[in-house]
Amino acid sequence: MDFTYPDFVSSHDVRLDQQFHFVIEIDKMTHILRRTMLIDGSRRENDAEHSWHIAVMALLFSEYAKDTPDVSHAIKMLVVHDLIEIYAGDTFAYDKSGNETKAQREQEAADKLFALLPEEQGREIRTLWEEFDAMTTADARYANCLDRIQPFLHNTLTQGHTWKEGKVHKDDVLARMEIVRTAMPKVWPWVMENVEKGIERGWIVE
Repeated sequence: MDFTYPDFVSSHDVRLDQQFHFVIEIDKMTHILRRTMLIDGSRRENDAEHSWHIAVMALLFSEYAKDTPDVSHAIKMLVVHDLIEIYAGDTFAYDKSGNETKAQREQEAADKLFALLPEEQGREIRTLWEEFDAMTTADARYANCLDRIQPFLHNTLTQGHTWKEGKVHKDDVLARMEIVRTAMPKVWPWVMENVEKGIERGWIVE
Protein backbone atom coordinates (compact mmCIF):
# COMPACT_ATOMS: atom_id res chain seq x y z
CA MET A 1 0.00 0.00 0.00
CA ASP A 2 1.31 3.45 -0.95
CA PHE A 3 1.24 5.62 2.16
CA THR A 4 2.03 9.30 1.79
CA TYR A 5 3.32 9.50 5.36
CA PRO A 6 7.02 8.52 5.43
CA ASP A 7 7.09 8.06 9.21
CA PHE A 8 4.27 5.53 9.23
CA VAL A 9 5.45 2.08 10.31
CA SER A 10 3.54 -0.72 8.62
CA SER A 11 1.79 -3.26 10.81
CA HIS A 12 2.55 -5.90 8.13
CA ASP A 13 -1.19 -6.58 8.06
CA VAL A 14 -2.94 -5.19 4.97
CA ARG A 15 -6.30 -4.76 6.70
CA LEU A 16 -4.85 -2.98 9.72
CA ASP A 17 -2.74 -0.72 7.51
CA GLN A 18 -5.86 0.22 5.52
CA GLN A 19 -7.62 1.19 8.74
CA PHE A 20 -4.63 3.20 9.92
CA HIS A 21 -4.47 4.96 6.55
CA PHE A 22 -8.13 5.94 6.81
CA VAL A 23 -7.68 7.24 10.38
CA ILE A 24 -4.65 9.27 9.29
CA GLU A 25 -6.54 10.67 6.30
CA ILE A 26 -9.58 11.82 8.27
CA ASP A 27 -7.33 13.94 10.49
CA LYS A 28 -7.64 16.38 7.58
CA MET A 29 -11.13 17.21 8.90
CA THR A 30 -9.42 19.50 11.40
CA HIS A 31 -8.38 21.70 8.46
CA ILE A 32 -11.79 21.93 6.79
CA LEU A 33 -13.23 25.23 7.98
CA ARG A 34 -16.95 25.83 8.14
CA ARG A 35 -18.68 29.21 7.93
CA THR A 36 -19.94 28.83 11.51
CA MET A 37 -18.08 30.80 14.16
CA LEU A 38 -17.13 29.34 17.51
CA ILE A 39 -19.42 30.67 20.21
CA ASP A 40 -16.63 32.85 21.63
CA GLY A 41 -16.32 34.48 18.19
CA SER A 42 -12.58 33.85 18.01
CA ARG A 43 -12.51 31.90 14.73
CA ARG A 44 -14.46 29.63 12.41
CA GLU A 45 -15.04 26.07 13.57
CA ASN A 46 -13.68 23.10 11.67
CA ASP A 47 -15.51 19.97 10.53
CA ALA A 48 -14.07 17.80 13.29
CA GLU A 49 -15.29 20.21 15.98
CA HIS A 50 -18.73 20.36 14.39
CA SER A 51 -19.03 16.57 14.18
CA TRP A 52 -17.95 16.14 17.80
CA HIS A 53 -20.37 18.82 18.98
CA ILE A 54 -23.45 17.34 17.33
CA ALA A 55 -22.52 13.81 18.38
CA VAL A 56 -22.58 14.97 22.01
CA MET A 57 -25.86 16.79 21.35
CA ALA A 58 -27.33 13.49 20.18
CA LEU A 59 -26.85 12.15 23.69
CA LEU A 60 -28.92 15.00 25.13
CA PHE A 61 -31.88 15.87 22.91
CA SER A 62 -33.56 12.61 21.90
CA GLU A 63 -36.45 13.28 24.30
CA TYR A 64 -37.57 16.09 21.96
CA ALA A 65 -37.68 13.92 18.83
CA LYS A 66 -41.14 13.15 17.45
CA ASP A 67 -40.11 9.56 16.73
CA THR A 68 -37.91 7.55 19.07
CA PRO A 69 -34.42 7.51 17.52
CA ASP A 70 -31.69 4.98 18.15
CA VAL A 71 -29.20 7.42 19.64
CA SER A 72 -26.14 5.23 19.10
CA HIS A 73 -27.02 4.81 15.42
CA ALA A 74 -27.61 8.54 15.04
CA ILE A 75 -24.20 9.24 16.58
CA LYS A 76 -22.56 6.92 14.05
CA MET A 77 -24.12 8.97 11.27
CA LEU A 78 -23.10 12.25 12.86
CA VAL A 79 -19.43 11.36 13.21
CA VAL A 80 -19.15 10.24 9.56
CA HIS A 81 -21.56 12.54 7.71
CA ASP A 82 -18.97 15.23 6.93
CA LEU A 83 -15.94 13.00 6.32
CA ILE A 84 -16.31 13.42 2.56
CA GLU A 85 -15.69 17.16 2.94
CA ILE A 86 -12.00 16.28 3.26
CA TYR A 87 -12.08 16.11 -0.55
CA ALA A 88 -15.35 17.86 -1.45
CA GLY A 89 -14.92 20.85 0.87
CA ASP A 90 -17.60 22.41 3.02
CA THR A 91 -20.53 23.88 1.11
CA PHE A 92 -22.21 26.81 2.86
CA ALA A 93 -25.84 25.88 3.54
CA TYR A 94 -27.12 29.09 1.92
CA ASP A 95 -24.80 29.06 -1.11
CA LYS A 96 -27.26 28.28 -3.91
CA SER A 97 -24.67 27.91 -6.68
CA GLY A 98 -22.39 25.80 -4.49
CA ASN A 99 -25.24 23.49 -3.62
CA GLU A 100 -25.93 22.83 -7.32
CA THR A 101 -22.66 20.87 -7.60
CA LYS A 102 -22.56 19.55 -4.03
CA ALA A 103 -24.07 16.13 -4.69
CA GLN A 104 -21.66 15.27 -7.49
CA ARG A 105 -18.61 16.53 -5.58
CA GLU A 106 -19.59 14.56 -2.51
CA GLN A 107 -20.30 11.34 -4.42
CA GLU A 108 -16.85 11.53 -5.98
CA ALA A 109 -15.30 12.23 -2.58
CA ALA A 110 -17.14 9.28 -1.04
CA ASP A 111 -15.85 6.97 -3.78
CA LYS A 112 -12.29 8.05 -3.05
CA LEU A 113 -12.39 8.17 0.75
CA PHE A 114 -14.33 5.04 1.63
CA ALA A 115 -12.22 2.99 -0.80
CA LEU A 116 -9.32 3.41 1.64
CA LEU A 117 -11.00 1.04 4.09
CA PRO A 118 -11.42 -2.73 3.95
CA GLU A 119 -14.37 -3.29 1.60
CA GLU A 120 -17.05 -4.17 4.16
CA GLN A 121 -16.09 -1.30 6.48
CA GLY A 122 -16.05 1.18 3.63
CA ARG A 123 -19.50 -0.06 2.60
CA GLU A 124 -20.79 0.23 6.18
CA ILE A 125 -19.64 3.81 6.61
CA ARG A 126 -20.87 4.81 3.17
CA THR A 127 -24.28 3.35 4.05
CA LEU A 128 -24.39 5.53 7.18
CA TRP A 129 -23.46 8.58 5.10
CA GLU A 130 -26.15 7.80 2.55
CA GLU A 131 -28.77 7.20 5.24
CA PHE A 132 -27.98 10.60 6.79
CA ASP A 133 -28.41 12.37 3.45
CA ALA A 134 -31.63 10.56 2.57
CA MET A 135 -33.37 11.57 5.82
CA THR A 136 -35.91 8.77 5.43
CA THR A 137 -35.37 7.09 8.82
CA ALA A 138 -36.16 8.41 12.28
CA ASP A 139 -32.47 8.19 13.19
CA ALA A 140 -31.43 10.20 10.13
CA ARG A 141 -34.08 12.85 10.73
CA TYR A 142 -32.91 13.23 14.33
CA ALA A 143 -29.28 13.47 13.21
CA ASN A 144 -30.16 16.08 10.59
CA CYS A 145 -32.04 18.15 13.17
CA LEU A 146 -28.91 18.38 15.27
CA ASP A 147 -26.80 19.20 12.20
CA ARG A 148 -29.04 22.23 11.70
CA ILE A 149 -29.63 23.24 15.32
CA GLN A 150 -25.93 23.48 16.18
CA PRO A 151 -24.97 26.17 13.61
CA PHE A 152 -28.30 27.90 14.20
CA LEU A 153 -27.46 28.10 17.92
CA HIS A 154 -24.00 29.46 17.12
CA ASN A 155 -25.54 32.16 14.92
CA THR A 156 -27.84 33.25 17.73
CA LEU A 157 -24.80 33.69 20.00
CA THR A 158 -22.43 35.34 17.49
CA GLN A 159 -24.66 38.24 16.39
CA GLY A 160 -25.90 36.25 13.42
CA HIS A 161 -22.41 36.06 11.95
CA THR A 162 -22.98 33.69 9.03
CA TRP A 163 -26.51 34.94 8.42
CA LYS A 164 -25.20 38.48 8.00
CA GLU A 165 -22.20 37.34 5.98
CA GLY A 166 -24.46 35.49 3.54
CA LYS A 167 -27.27 38.09 3.58
CA VAL A 168 -29.57 35.21 4.42
CA HIS A 169 -33.35 35.63 4.12
CA LYS A 170 -35.94 34.45 6.62
CA ASP A 171 -37.48 32.04 4.10
CA ASP A 172 -34.10 30.39 3.57
CA VAL A 173 -33.55 29.95 7.31
CA LEU A 174 -37.01 28.45 7.75
CA ALA A 175 -36.49 26.10 4.80
CA ARG A 176 -33.17 24.98 6.27
CA MET A 177 -34.77 24.38 9.67
CA GLU A 178 -37.93 22.68 8.35
CA ILE A 179 -36.74 19.23 9.42
CA VAL A 180 -36.68 20.52 13.01
CA ARG A 181 -40.30 21.66 12.73
CA THR A 182 -41.45 18.23 11.61
CA ALA A 183 -39.07 15.92 13.51
CA MET A 184 -38.48 17.88 16.72
CA PRO A 185 -41.63 20.05 17.00
CA LYS A 186 -41.07 20.81 20.69
CA VAL A 187 -37.96 22.76 19.69
CA TRP A 188 -39.70 24.77 16.95
CA PRO A 189 -41.02 27.63 19.15
CA TRP A 190 -37.43 28.29 20.25
CA VAL A 191 -36.35 28.35 16.60
CA MET A 192 -39.06 30.86 15.71
CA GLU A 193 -38.26 33.13 18.65
CA ASN A 194 -34.65 33.27 17.50
CA VAL A 195 -35.61 33.89 13.88
CA GLU A 196 -37.74 36.85 14.95
CA LYS A 197 -34.90 38.11 17.14
CA GLY A 198 -32.55 37.77 14.15
CA ILE A 199 -34.89 39.85 11.99
CA GLU A 200 -35.30 42.53 14.67
CA ARG A 201 -31.54 42.87 15.03
CA GLY A 202 -30.84 42.90 11.31
CA TRP A 203 -29.06 39.54 11.25
CA ILE A 204 -31.67 37.95 8.97
CA VAL A 205 -33.33 39.63 5.97
CA GLU A 206 -37.11 39.45 6.28
